[in-house]
Amino acid sequence: MHDTLAEAIADCELVFGTSARHRKLAIENLNPRELSDKIIGSPLKVAIVFGRERSGLTNEELALCHYHIHIPTVENFSSLNLSQAVQVICYELRMSALLATNSLPQDKQVFHDLASQDEMEFFYAHLESTMREVGFLKLDHPKKMLQRLRRLFNRVQLEKVEVNILRGFLTRINRQS
Repeated sequence: MHDTLAEAIADCELVFGTSARHRKLAIENLNPRELSDKIIGSPLKVAIVFGRERSGLTNEELALCHYHIHIPTVENFSSLNLSQAVQVICYELRMSALLATNSLPQDKQVFHDLASQDEMEFFYAHLESTMREVGFLKLDHPKKMLQRLRRLFNRVQLEKVEVNILRGFLTRINRQS
């Protein structure tokens, strides 16, 4: 049992957050079928995060995710209850898994040792503090800049080694400031 969502997903390498509402967050949207395409056959540690029955995920919780999963529904009835959303996601995952076992072998994407969510959060904190230290983050909308950078790095899916290189670079900048 974890006290926060950040703790619960700390060791995950790929995190999907579900929401019925479209957000202005800089995070890529996927439908459940696209979600299953990213998960089935992947050796990564994955989390699918569902929000509260009453209010869903907050923007801050959704910002911890690599992807925003939106179930396409009729506009006037866009909100599903939690059990319905779980069922739709599970159905798509199951159908994709069945399809994968009945199809011809496909080229497998090579997955390297990707950085965990916890490692990425330490990187983001280090990046933000360095940007503030050198005076780069004195813009009118610092949260927007940070959201866009988070989106960029999440889309790339950094390996542990790459995160270490970037953090080493940031440390060098910190020493020279």
